[in-house]
Amino acid sequence: MSRSWDVFCRVIDNYGDAAVSWRLARELSSEHGGRVRLWVDALPALHALCPRIDPALSRQAIEGVEVCAWGVDARFGEPAEVVVEAFGCGLPEAYVESMAARHRAPLWIILEYLSAEPWVTTHHKLPSPHPRLALQRHFFFPGVVQGTGGVLRESTLEPRRLAFESAPDARAQFWHRLGFAPPGGQDLVVSLFGYENPAAEALLDAWSGGEAGVVVAVPRGRLRPQVCAFFGTQDPGDGQTLRKGRLEARFLPFLPQSGYDELLWACDWNCVRGEDSFVRAQWARRPFLWQIYPQADSAHETKLQAFLEVYCQGLEPVLAGDLRAFWAVWNAGGEGSTLPAAWKRLRARQPELKRHAGFWAEKLALPGELAANLAHYCKND
Repeated sequence: MSRSWDVFCRVIDNYGDAAVSWRLARELSSEHGGRVRLWVDALPALHALCPRIDPALSRQAIEGVEVCAWGVDARFGEPAEVVVEAFGCGLPEAYVESMAARHRAPLWIILEYLSAEPWVTTHHKLPSPHPRLALQRHFFFPGVVQGTGGVLRESTLEPRRLAFESAPDARAQFWHRLGFAPPGGQDLVVSLFGYENPAAEALLDAWSGGEAGVVVAVPRGRLRPQVCAFFGTQDPGDGQTLRKGRLEARFLPFLPQSGYDELLWACDWNCVRGEDSFVRAQWARRPFLWQIYPQADSAHETKLQAFLEVYCQGLEPVLAGDLRAFWAVWNAGGEGSTLPAAWKRLRARQPELKRHAGFWAEKLALPGELAANLAHYCKND
């Protein structure tokens, strides 16, 4: 039996919350037969991820999902059977009152942020009563180990990746669509997507002064101005190229979700940030560098180390140590003076890192897929 879902999302900063919520809503509709409404308070962010979405419309049906503007004048109507509060964003008080007034209260899910910390498995699916109303909330934790909710991966992703990688001209076509010639066969191709980072100059310098050529793809984002500053120029615009030493920088538009997947597949290394691009980089089966979202109390450092503890299992110890050090410097907020040497060591062991990335993707699938796990949990509740 299909169920109705209301997914609520506030865009706090950047695109990650909207990206995850949009993926989840689409999967619940297309793969689990749900009737899904996605309530988002910043439709322009969703438009960047899916250009078919018109940010001027308060309601629209896109890819089987009713996309709704969540504003002060929003009319929510009857609550759905399952209500997903993405990342603890809070629900409108009038909507919560309507939930409590139903003969059978909706199932209230608080979808948490992804974490590899050990305590997540003990908190996954725990209930929490509402302090005032006869409602119960249930915490649902994404994760990378068994005993968690897993991470999102639509059923079409792996066939798409395999088709892209098996087609002899797929990479060339990808670059041609963006206005570039395919990179040279001996060049290392890297995508660079991140937050502002004092260590960026050191990494770019390592690439420009290296023995082999590096082509870095730079989509629009918060790190892009620093890349332009490294070249001593203003942003040249999408479709343009800058060169310095052995480094060639290609400036890309902000890519919709499907196009971003292809960018990850077209690269040898991927520098990613936050949560959504972090997960997609893991499914891409490439070595990657994660810039975790910084938190004022430095809680992100614990989360970063918790993921590395799991991810590095199976890596040769010296290589694991080099990878840990590389990630640590990138996330430390300093100038990154040790980055060039760390990069040189990792670059020399690229084949091992790529094999490990494939091994990790198989391991990542073991907890099951997030939308499927959530749908199954709500069906049996």
